[in-house]
Amino acid sequence: MGEDGTSTFTVDDALLHMGFGKFQILVLAYAGMGWVSEAMEMMFSFIGPAVQALWVSLPIKGLITSVVFVGMLVGAYSWGVVSDKYGRRKGFLITAVVTSGAGFLSALSPNYISLIIFRCLVGLGLGGGPVLCSWFLEFIPAPSRGTWMIGLEMATCSVRYPFVGSLVFYVFSPESPRYLCLEGRKDEALVVLEKIARTNGAKLPSGILVSENEIELAGKSATAEDTQLLQAEENGYEAPMQMNPKAGGISSLLHLLSPELVRSTTLLWMVFFGNAFSYYGLVLLTTELHDGRKLVVQKHYNQKNSTA
Repeated sequence: MGEDGTSTFTVDDALLHMGFGKFQILVLAYAGMGWVSEAMEMMFSFIGPAVQALWVSLPIKGLITSVVFVGMLVGAYSWGVVSDKYGRRKGFLITAVVTSGAGFLSALSPNYISLIIFRCLVGLGLGGGPVLCSWFLEFIPAPSRGTWMIGLEMATCSVRYPFVGSLVFYVFSPESPRYLCLEGRKDEALVVLEKIARTNGAKLPSGILVSENEIELAGKSATAEDTQLLQAEENGYEAPMQMNPKAGGISSLLHLLSPELVRSTTLLWMVFFGNAFSYYGLVLLTTELHDGRKLVVQKHYNQKNSTA
């Protein structure tokens, strides 16, 4: 409720009220295209033996895969900052353009050095994959986000389009209403929520749309704020300010490592590292197993011909 008794609701309240429906299914299919594209780009490591035969020796061949992860290391953090400042929609548009463009140029590489550079740029774009994931989850009712995160992974097994498909359907993708609301663009957020309601055949909650920041600020009493300011002046320092939503990359990182968030941040990093290590480890292991099998078959064939 507002201070004047008017009923209010947040984006999460609206999503929970409308439930999971046709709109979320469409968003799931679109996000699935992006994740399938990421997996397809990572499968590029299977051409290692062919590249080795053309240009490089065995020890250098591993760079083709390694530089992709170097690019992802930079992109994973950079695109998060970009999407927080300019929006989820623009964030994954830029990553799709970078990935598809660098992937296309990789196919035209005239030599090994240019191939390494373009594959590093591909990794830079692939580092923005979590932006698309965040965009998708911000349309899902909060209690169901864990379940549908798994649903997104399953969608990657059934959708078979490259990043170009993401660019084609980009014009139909809406911006995250949560991002719009946090940016103070509540009218635009309300338009997106109304579109979700129409698609799902549901209705928005009654009342006025407010952001979580407004609720948090409204919950603080003026007396408590005056007390904090008075204590700050008496002790000779300024009262701490709340984090600015438009803060820069370093400020955002420091906020994640603050005493209030460091435990959750560390746990999430550990889970994501374990997931990525297992997934990419298995994908790249199949390449080595395939190469090893070819060597065994070739060795057996050579031995058979030498004894004949």
